[in-house]
Amino acid sequence: MTHHQPKIDTSPKVSDEVRKTTCYMCACRCGINVHMKDGKVAYIEGNRDHPVNKGVLCAKGSAGIMQVNAPSRLRAPLKRVGPRGSGEFEEISWDEALQIAADWLEPIREENPEKLAFFTGRDQSQSFTSFWAQNFGTPNYAAHGGFCSVNMAAAGIYTMGGAFWEFGQPDWDHTKLFMLFGVAEDHDSNPIKIGIGKIKARGARVIGVNPIRSGYNAVADDWVGITPGTDGLFILSLIHELMKAGKIDLDYLARYTNAPVLVNGDEKSPDYGLFLRDEDGKPLVIDRKTGKLTAFDKPGVRPDLHATHRAAGVTHRPVMHLMAERYLDKQYAPEAVAERCGIKADKIRTIAAELARVAFDEAFELDHEWTDFRGEKHTKMMGRPVSFHSMRGVSAHSNGFQTCRALHVLQIILGTVEVPGGFRFKPPYPKPVSAHPKPHAKVTPGSPLNGPHLGFVQGPDDLVLKEDGSAGRIDKAFTWENPMSSHGLMHMVISNAHAGDPYKIDTLFMYMANMSWNSSMNTKGVMEMLTDTDENGDYVIPRIIYSDAYSSEMVAYSDLILPDTTYLERHDCISLLDRPICEADGAADAIRWPVIEPDRDVRGFQTVLVQLANKMKLPGFTNDDGSAKYEDYADYMVNHERRPGIGPLAGWRMGDKGLQHGRGAPNEGQLNSYIANGGFFVKHIPEAAAYYKPWSKEYQDWAVGMGIYDSPQPYIFDLYVETMRKFQLAAEGHGDRQPPDHLRERIKATMDPLPIWYAPFEDDNVDTAEFPVHALTQRPMAMYHSWGTQNAWLRQIHGRNPLYVPTKIWKANGFAEGDWASVTSAHGEIIVPVAHMAALNENTIWTWNAIGKRKGAWALGEDASEATKGFLLNHLIHELQPPKGDGLRWSNSDPITGQAAWFDLRVKVAKASAPPDVSQPAFDPIKSPVAKGPSELTWKVGK
Repeated sequence: MTHHQPKIDTSPKVSDEVRKTTCYMCACRCGINVHMKDGKVAYIEGNRDHPVNKGVLCAKGSAGIMQVNAPSRLRAPLKRVGPRGSGEFEEISWDEALQIAADWLEPIREENPEKLAFFTGRDQSQSFTSFWAQNFGTPNYAAHGGFCSVNMAAAGIYTMGGAFWEFGQPDWDHTKLFMLFGVAEDHDSNPIKIGIGKIKARGARVIGVNPIRSGYNAVADDWVGITPGTDGLFILSLIHELMKAGKIDLDYLARYTNAPVLVNGDEKSPDYGLFLRDEDGKPLVIDRKTGKLTAFDKPGVRPDLHATHRAAGVTHRPVMHLMAERYLDKQYAPEAVAERCGIKADKIRTIAAELARVAFDEAFELDHEWTDFRGEKHTKMMGRPVSFHSMRGVSAHSNGFQTCRALHVLQIILGTVEVPGGFRFKPPYPKPVSAHPKPHAKVTPGSPLNGPHLGFVQGPDDLVLKEDGSAGRIDKAFTWENPMSSHGLMHMVISNAHAGDPYKIDTLFMYMANMSWNSSMNTKGVMEMLTDTDENGDYVIPRIIYSDAYSSEMVAYSDLILPDTTYLERHDCISLLDRPICEADGAADAIRWPVIEPDRDVRGFQTVLVQLANKMKLPGFTNDDGSAKYEDYADYMVNHERRPGIGPLAGWRMGDKGLQHGRGAPNEGQLNSYIANGGFFVKHIPEAAAYYKPWSKEYQDWAVGMGIYDSPQPYIFDLYVETMRKFQLAAEGHGDRQPPDHLRERIKATMDPLPIWYAPFEDDNVDTAEFPVHALTQRPMAMYHSWGTQNAWLRQIHGRNPLYVPTKIWKANGFAEGDWASVTSAHGEIIVPVAHMAALNENTIWTWNAIGKRKGAWALGEDASEATKGFLLNHLIHELQPPKGDGLRWSNSDPITGQAAWFDLRVKVAKASAPPDVSQPAFDPIKSPVAKGPSELTWKVGK
């Protein structure tokens, strides 16, 4: 009999068209193809032509379709009608919402702009939001970097002009040894996964240093389960071993760093520890050829790492002498640090030897001609195939800034920065500190701020202090408490505003910052601060305006809600002025554009800011005749110029002969050009400028043409950060601007110009015998923020989060599957489910962050696993350190940058004798302005 095959369409039509844009499910900013059918999103895939992900897309990116179908989406502007925290709102029109906001903000601007505190979360438009705040006139603006990774960013920029993550990447094509420290798995995930796959395919080794073996560390060839907070000590021990063995790149150090720069060695001098400079202010070195003093950048100079100089009775020694004295000290020997780091001494030696072997024995050369900033022509580029990557794990400690600096010094002494096989900067980096603005905070009623809010101080004169010495900003950024706080201190805003320290505010305006839940330390305390009233019954923080796309926990604590769109319904600008999508081989930026129209009465937050600016006629947004410069954010993206010829987008600008890239006049068709090109622009770096960017004439000239610099900005790396020495000198009594007495010893101890290690502050402030266990959080690779944890697809990966317990603690407490634990810190207690994990530092427990939800939020049912079995470690952490008996409460932050010290947490663990029904603490359900989602979220796209 004839067998009849069924007729199956093996290539069904899945979409009517494909719209290309940029993902927003994490900070990777991958290119995506959004498949449309009957005007709706059918599915999302990676864009193979995109420079970031090259077609690869992770679970988060694919699940973006569920964000635009999420039941938790806010549907219209809301005005609070019940008590704050009750979740009782009424829907209002946009006209009314904008009028309310303007009625609150305009009097503040005319009387005292500092009464507005405007802080944003993980948005990617900080160049724009800071421009808005600057034109409003408030000094109180920052984004989330202060509680995320400012230690990493600031340490990298102060040391070498750029840092990890968005600022640079390994040379994946040539690296033979890749070492990761404390990498957050939600960040840069697709490029790192692609890169690790590439290097492992050709036999390169991966070493992971992290207390927790998950994600990237799980695929590492060698895992180092370090004790939290001791990474800096481990790194300095590696430096000790390399210097002791003579395995450092002396030629690189002499040419491209301040290792040969001469330092004043007279302890009685007011210039003690500062550089010897010429009349033009340039640091001086000794030329090996002539033996004479000369500026570091003089053509033909060969800086000497050894020679000293004596003048007027003062001996000036090169930085290299100071480094040798510091790091060859036995305190950094492997035997001296092994127990504290939780790493055997032989292991430290083995890793140091492997770094040296690969960097020097497997060095190679590329036949690329290039010219350095001293005018010397080179025919080859030396490759040292060792690269590093790091992120929040080493950054989120009170010693994080110095730890990050130590890691950069390790890279630099090996000669592995901006060379083939090593770490490479992504445009617009590298940039010296001097190319960045300094912070500004001069408030003038009815006028803009006198300059950018955030920046890089170069000494005590740049601190943001009022005439009486008090803080100029509500978060106390750029004060003696945290002088180099380049990203602000978002985690301190609410508690400082509540305490009226340094002053009271009128309105707290926040965007995408879930500060009443997973984005705050001391969660319960913050909720109380947001609802606290004074003796007159008025709220201590009088007004709160908030923008979010979803019904998050923070919505209930706000007075006016300006509902945002989801990322497929909006315009966004991923700009070279901000956080672009560049790779090391090229400058790139990107847009998002509304591939679908909202089915709700919502507006993109950036457009709302434009509309508010127009309503208040803010300068920068208003023409001379009083008319509005910009209609919405898309209009701003195209027509705004930060300086002549430089706008938010670098591609397809107008020149004298037509369209050009980099510099140019606004082009009305610019967005259409981006859309036609897949939503992105890229301009590749010439081969001669591919490496040695800080010192390459070819790169510097190319960067000027692109508008990254207005003039060439070559510089040398700062192994020794003179800015920090200036603060130490002030603490020692030198100079006109002096710190308060209670901070002098801390400044002298922590702000060493060469990297040091000191124990995390919590170790000194709590009884570590009572609280012997370290507690950490990580963000899961499948989620990035609160908005991902309510995603119907991603919830199936992480619908709850247990407390992961290592074998030693598991056995000591007699834990079994299904048990619960009581976890107690100096601040509070939680009772949560536990799970056993062997691949974990033996004195460390951890959990996934942001999985736990408060009942009633995010349109989840009250019996949802996130609200019953999910939890936050945040309840155990306080924004202030425990009292020390000195009458002061110190910020739980790095003393240099102010970064939140999330990972300093010390706890004790015990088996819960009577497990509760739900994780503790449990809070009353929030009343939500959106209805609960259905038990099954299903829909059909197309026929």
